[in-house]
Amino acid sequence: MDMQFLQDNAMWLALAAVSGGMLLWPMIRGGAGGPAVSPMEATMLINREDAVVVDVREPQEYAGGHLPNARHIPAGDMDKRLRELEKFKNKPVIVVCRSGARSGSACGALRKGGFEKVYNLTGGMGAWEQAGMPVTKK
Repeated sequence: MDMQFLQDNAMWLALAAVSGGMLLWPMIRGGAGGPAVSPMEATMLINREDAVVVDVREPQEYAGGHLPNARHIPAGDMDKRLRELEKFKNKPVIVVCRSGARSGSACGALRKGGFEKVYNLTGGMGAWEQAGMPVTKK
């Protein structure tokens, strides 16, 4: 590459580098909480492997709508209530929050608790709803 080209296009090159980093960040960050799944992948885990869904949002968020059959354990209570999920240790567990951030730390707590198949729903409830997936208030 020619040095003049780099100087003339420095802003675009920086923008490309930053946007590339933003695309890679969820994969890098996902290491601590475990693998992430899209709404479609989550649906396949639920249907094919009887995955358990754990919603870690606050009670008012959960009441506003959640995945069908989701178990509600707010992120702040995960360590205290981990025992409630013991019987699901051999099943895939999909953790959901609003955007995917709180669920990452909850995934880490589940892994520390001995759960092996823990998945973070990429994009959380926002992505789930945007994909047109079912939501219930029951």
